[in-house]
Amino acid sequence: MFKSVSSKLDVNQMELAVLKFWQDKEIFKRVTEMREGGPEYVFYEGPPTANGLPGVHHGLARAFKDLFPRYKVMKGFHISRRGGWDTHGLPVEIEVEKKLGFKNKQDIEDYGIAKFNELCRQSAFEYIQEWERFTDRLGFWVDFESAYVTYKNEYIESVWNILKTFWDQDLLYQGYKVVPYCPRCGTPLSDHEVSLGYKDVEDPSLFVRFPLLDEDGTSLLVWTTTPWTLPGNVAVAAHPDEEYVKIERSYNGGTEKLILGKALIEKVFGEEEVTILETFKGKKLSGLRYKPLFTFMPLDKDAHYVLMMDYVTMEDGSGLVHTAPAFGAEDMEAANQYDLPVLMTVKEDGTFVQEVRPWSGKFVKDADPEIIQDLENRGLMFNVKEYTHSYPFCWRCDTPLLYYARGTWFIRTSQYKDRLVELNKTINWVPDHIKNGRFGNWLENNIDWSLGRERYWGTPLPVWQCGDCNHQVAVGSLAELSEYTGQDMSDLDMHRPYVDEVHFDCPECEEKHKMQRVPELIDVWFDSGAMPYAQWHFPMENMEKFEEQFPADYICEAVDQTRGWFYSLHAIGTLFTDTVAFKNVICLGHIMGEDGFKMSKSRGTAVDPWDVFDTQGADAFRWYLYTASPPGNARRFSLGLVEDVVKNFTLTLWNVYSFFVTYANLDGWKPDPNIKPDYNEMDLWLRSSLHALTRDVSDAMENYDVIGATRPIETFVNDLSNWYLRRSRRRFWKSESDSDKHAAYATLHEALVVVAKLLAPTMPFIAEELYQNLVLSTGNPAEESVHMADWPEWDQSVVDDTLNQEMSLVMKLASLGHAARNAAALKVRQPLAEVSFSTGSAQESKAIEKYADVLSSELNVKKVSTLGSAGEAVSYNLNPLPRQLGSKYKDQFPQVRKAILALDANIAAETLLSEKPVEIESKGEVLEILPEEVEVRAEAKSGLRVAQDGAYLAALSTELTPDLIDEGLAREFIRRVQDLRKSSDFDISDRIKVYYQASAKLGKAVESFADYIKGEVLAAELLEEALPDNSKTSEEPFTFDGEEVMVGLVKV
Repeated sequence: MFKSVSSKLDVNQMELAVLKFWQDKEIFKRVTEMREGGPEYVFYEGPPTANGLPGVHHGLARAFKDLFPRYKVMKGFHISRRGGWDTHGLPVEIEVEKKLGFKNKQDIEDYGIAKFNELCRQSAFEYIQEWERFTDRLGFWVDFESAYVTYKNEYIESVWNILKTFWDQDLLYQGYKVVPYCPRCGTPLSDHEVSLGYKDVEDPSLFVRFPLLDEDGTSLLVWTTTPWTLPGNVAVAAHPDEEYVKIERSYNGGTEKLILGKALIEKVFGEEEVTILETFKGKKLSGLRYKPLFTFMPLDKDAHYVLMMDYVTMEDGSGLVHTAPAFGAEDMEAANQYDLPVLMTVKEDGTFVQEVRPWSGKFVKDADPEIIQDLENRGLMFNVKEYTHSYPFCWRCDTPLLYYARGTWFIRTSQYKDRLVELNKTINWVPDHIKNGRFGNWLENNIDWSLGRERYWGTPLPVWQCGDCNHQVAVGSLAELSEYTGQDMSDLDMHRPYVDEVHFDCPECEEKHKMQRVPELIDVWFDSGAMPYAQWHFPMENMEKFEEQFPADYICEAVDQTRGWFYSLHAIGTLFTDTVAFKNVICLGHIMGEDGFKMSKSRGTAVDPWDVFDTQGADAFRWYLYTASPPGNARRFSLGLVEDVVKNFTLTLWNVYSFFVTYANLDGWKPDPNIKPDYNEMDLWLRSSLHALTRDVSDAMENYDVIGATRPIETFVNDLSNWYLRRSRRRFWKSESDSDKHAAYATLHEALVVVAKLLAPTMPFIAEELYQNLVLSTGNPAEESVHMADWPEWDQSVVDDTLNQEMSLVMKLASLGHAARNAAALKVRQPLAEVSFSTGSAQESKAIEKYADVLSSELNVKKVSTLGSAGEAVSYNLNPLPRQLGSKYKDQFPQVRKAILALDANIAAETLLSEKPVEIESKGEVLEILPEEVEVRAEAKSGLRVAQDGAYLAALSTELTPDLIDEGLAREFIRRVQDLRKSSDFDISDRIKVYYQASAKLGKAVESFADYIKGEVLAAELLEEALPDNSKTSEEPFTFDGEEVMVGLVKV
């Protein structure tokens, strides 16, 4: 006997019971152990930071991470699903700063780095229990007991080893460059970090006059969108080979002369009339001097003249580029080439220095309006307006970034650009366009990795520098540090401030001056990208384990990680081991609110994942994420969308499962491998579809095709319920236990067990529920959990593609028949005389004859026939579409329209409905008219109602004879008796007596079809008499089709 199953599913209760089973039986641990010795499948967990609560978006990544390891285990692979925690960096620091009420770095210094970092250490794990609980409830199997932690010495020491290797290869260097800089956090950002925080903002766009020094009334017209950088201006750049003009225009009652790029005159002046006085190449401007806009800062080098740079373009602006070397990479390039001064007018906190007197201490972007007003007051402002553009913000604290010249540490990734690109071509990206698109383009434009961070909680950069001779050494381990210091450093806390207190003699100085560690930490993304090595404390130990676990077969994160974790893994792998760090990667689109925008509490579109778990369960949550859209696409999310999964898929599967268990228990059926079922045509079709499904889902899993591994299962379950089971119910209902009933049970049981296994990676809870009851309860040998079972094999000899195609056609035609019924407002219980079908080929017409009984029963018609053509049931009219044909044929449209209308409408319509073009002749030319260019209108012939889909048509006879009407009433009567049986809690096998009192017409119909009714409702007697007092009755008479009846049921 199978465990009885209620048709009413409590999803949460079922899943919690499965979760308890997994925990009590240690299924995850045993799954891992049982596959030891098998081939290794390597999965890397992109480590989260547990200093915030997990949200729906974390569920997205974790659901996809869980999918393929579950599949691969069932395929016999061993997987070390080691978890990890990302514990360093600004995300943690900012949370602690908020709690302490700190505003800037000085607050941290005053508080004490040691105390601050200890709070960071604690904060990194503040919500670890919530993360573990969330992960368990989602069904994501990951090993937290052995999880690596990025703040541990073993991890940091491996990172030091990588950096020492880069140092030895001259890949780690100190440079003075313009870098993206967060003034609030007080640290530079790497290029890939910058990409994480762009927003559309409005900024000023201004054209400024730079008056020439030796030519009164003439100015260079210069464009900028960063007014705050103008106090740092030292030059104007022009392109030597572009054409420039000197123009004259009316100004202040007189005229002025302006110099700008010729190609930009219209963009700058619009419809204003200007006079071109002179046209010349840009190189003529070389060395031309102008008056400085501001003189706050002293100059130690020559400045304020026009220089030639090839990066100047004529796409926007004026063709003359304001140059402030402290605040732009190209500007710094010009400064190095021309030996220009670098005026640092801004402090580290983003405010102007004291020398910039009017705005000293003011945040630079806040000073923009005042700078603009100052220029306006002095007659230097030509034009200013707001414009919208994308601007980078700090991805952690949301402060606008500044491009700022600083000395910091870099890794020469650009030196390996070609190798980065080459290795990327070997990686399987899902979606594929990321490989050469978002990620490939990023690699093609690679610049050196800005590594240094001027912060507190992170991996210290392991470089020591002599305070006297500036000699530098990189340290690759605590053992090496012990050699330098002559002390045992094995117990050193490798964080600040403790590592900063380690000094040793300079090996280059005769006086043995002390070496001091440089102040920088490293980019936290380097931490996470080093995890393939550092999680094993490589190369200090676990050499064999590292070799076994590198590179990853599979990783998965959201699309923003293309310039985060994906990049850091790839860059370190390329530079450190000259190989890829991962072979397959799924890049996920973001989760949006139900309205298509970013989830927002204020708009009511934010969703608490626990609300989903508690009401709809983890399986439906996961299934929606897998099937809503391809992995790389954004997907809308709401509780209602997950609820739709439960309604449309989970409950469909559950109802089939409940039906099977109920009737199998009633008949005492259980699977017997010694009995070979005598399958009928419907069984053969279902088994063929099942084995084809197993083949296709397996192929999709192997190719990381999530949509292909999920949606076909849902389609199959729908066909299983709404076609196979509905067409086979009578086989289960009949009283005799013959070979046909056994075949039906065997077929349905096989389908449910295989579906359970196919769902194990995606819907692990319901898969376990089905497996426990359908497999383990039979007493046949089996693994204790579906997740310990082998992935199902398919038998190609069972797959009958012709049968699958025929049944697919029959279901399509049945659907058209139902559509015709709906259009005629005729219920399925009302029998009809005939349905006729038209198909796309003679072969398909033969299938109609073959499955006529199935179609007759499904559509409740007495006869099924085929049409020679659709024209036998409908008359067609052609309507040439003016919009499509007019735009295509212009003046020729009237002749084209006339030629189309001259075609044989029926022949042309059938061709167009088959998605094929028709040919016409116009002005001696043969033209091809496409299906989307003509509307085909169909009108059913008298007495018929039709439904059509392309070349397929169903024509339903709608004429009702008295006999058909009586049979329809009898079927309606049967439905009411069945509803009353159910509401009276009769067992499905109970025999009954039926008492009824009906209106005359209905009474006659019941009498005429008495034997049929008794067979359908398991009635021993059907009595038209007063209802006994002990009978089960409805409170009110049943009314339908203008008839009325009272019914009473008595169990025999």
